[in-house]
Amino acid sequence: MTRFKIDVDKLCIERKEKMIREATKEDLMDILDIYNDAILNTTVVYTYKPETLEDRAVWYNQKLDQGYPILVCEQDNRVVGFASFGPFRAWPAYKYSIEHSIYVNRKYRRRGIGASLLKELITIATEKGYMTLIGGIEATNEKSIIMHKNFGFTHSGTIEKAGFKFNQWLDLAFYQLLLNGPENPIED
Repeated sequence: MTRFKIDVDKLCIERKEKMIREATKEDLMDILDIYNDAILNTTVVYTYKPETLEDRAVWYNQKLDQGYPILVCEQDNRVVGFASFGPFRAWPAYKYSIEHSIYVNRKYRRRGIGASLLKELITIATEKGYMTLIGGIEATNEKSIIMHKNFGFTHSGTIEKAGFKFNQWLDLAFYQLLLNGPENPIED
């Protein structure tokens, strides 16, 4: 397996600048297109049916209401990738652990967009005082695994045959990055 290191600060895609910013409701159609393509054509999402614009609007509002970020990468005046994080598990003791997701438009993959989005998610998670950032990655997705390792994520386990899609069993690998955590963690 080839290892590579991305210098995210120096990334410039096809000599065109990209911008990472907070998502707006106007971005939801592009977000929906990227997500539905991942559902229909990849094993990165363990679901079968495409979502509707209404589904994505509910997702968007829930993320914002709960204080979780939704980031987009904009290039060529369109959204070409998006990322977010949310709770890892619903129980209170998990409140310092979050799970993230990153999706990139198929035409813009392998250009550092995922890495740029991940870098920003790490910054936000650190600033918000989270302890653990978790990525659930389909175990054969080597490019995503390498990207996560380049940011310091470590393999914390694999659930074999966690999903079934495209007539095959899928293994789900978990990678985690330990952050600084809160100064004074509390139980509540």
